[in-house]
Amino acid sequence: MARARTSRLRWYIATLLFLATVINYVDRQALSVAIPVIRDQYHMTNTDYSRIVTAFLLAYTIMQVASGRLIDWLGTRVGLALFVTWWSAAGILHSLANGVWGFAAFRFLLGMGEAGSWPGCVKAISEWFPARERGLAAGFFNSGSSLGALLAPPLISWIVLRFGWRQAFILTGVLGFAWLVAWLALYEPPEKHPRITAEELRKIREPEPGQAAEASPLAWRSLFRYRQLWALILGRILTDPVWWFYVFWLPEYLKRQRNFSMEMIGMFAWIPFLAADIGNFIGGGGSSLLIRSGWSVDRARKTVILASAASMAAGIPAALTGSAPVCVALISLATLSYSAFAANIITLPTDIFPRQIMASVYGISGTAAGIGGMAFTLITGRVVDKVSYTPIFVTAGLLPIIAATIVVLVVGRIQPIAVKSDAAGQRG
Repeated sequence: MARARTSRLRWYIATLLFLATVINYVDRQALSVAIPVIRDQYHMTNTDYSRIVTAFLLAYTIMQVASGRLIDWLGTRVGLALFVTWWSAAGILHSLANGVWGFAAFRFLLGMGEAGSWPGCVKAISEWFPARERGLAAGFFNSGSSLGALLAPPLISWIVLRFGWRQAFILTGVLGFAWLVAWLALYEPPEKHPRITAEELRKIREPEPGQAAEASPLAWRSLFRYRQLWALILGRILTDPVWWFYVFWLPEYLKRQRNFSMEMIGMFAWIPFLAADIGNFIGGGGSSLLIRSGWSVDRARKTVILASAASMAAGIPAALTGSAPVCVALISLATLSYSAFAANIITLPTDIFPRQIMASVYGISGTAAGIGGMAFTLITGRVVDKVSYTPIFVTAGLLPIIAATIVVLVVGRIQPIAVKSDAAGQRG
């Protein structure tokens, strides 16, 4: 019997990508929320913790390019399923750790798997959405990171307080395996999907003004000829470390600097991530609304990027105020602004590059983000041990402004480009 066709199937796909991102961040945040208890049990310093986080970022960075290439080769359906399986198993393995090196090893494995999430999701968005909807779709799936980070503090705190930190890793790791069932049942490329309507397929594939030409096969190193890729690299290497800082260090900061208990962390540490969730829709939906209102893609994306980068400076007064509620509110403004920024940065590859190399482009820029994240994380551990959190907050407030300026100046006009084949590139 033929399965019923669905007129808005692309949004069901986007919902699965959203849920994958939620699970990704719950798994990722499990250690960040449980670390105050784990640090006390194993007598870890801030530098020790920074090394554990860096193990994750090292694997995440190494696998960014590899994961993008692998997903381009295997296809979105199989590629993303492979990475979700890997990171879910790695998350469960954290329950076996007994010290710094054990956590670092399992964190490394987690980073290898989670590196495939965003290249896979961005590629799926490029396959299933027309350009005018990609900003909103990217903001929607990317908001899963904020929701996952929002859910993690109360969920992980509750599990840790009642069952212990080891059970927290087991229970959160199981979520990915449940997601796999739905993904394998629903996802296919639009042209092959048995439930897609002809009208929706036409909407997805209808040529748009200036649409990027289909890419000929090329080695990924050839992509470095394009300044647009360098704009993405420089933008992400300076801004993603700010997000990593809030994700990995916020519970620790609230406990050590603001004297929050584990119960208080569970009650309040989710608020900045709720703000980040809202920021995804403000950023992604805002640029999509501007485009539908007649703005060019170039003007809409750049306007939101510059405005949100300036707002991320709210992290600076957050470190200086003596009021814990004001501190959390300012951090929330910074995370909201980051998500608005990120919703547009992760959409730029879909605005500029052909679908066939989408995951590779995203993987390369993700590698840059990981390098910046590793450096900033190691610096954070040392600075906090020797000075305080204040210099880190100040730096985190200034870096996005620098990044946004670079992106606007280097990327040129945001529009589809024709990527030349390797042979053409060598001739020209």
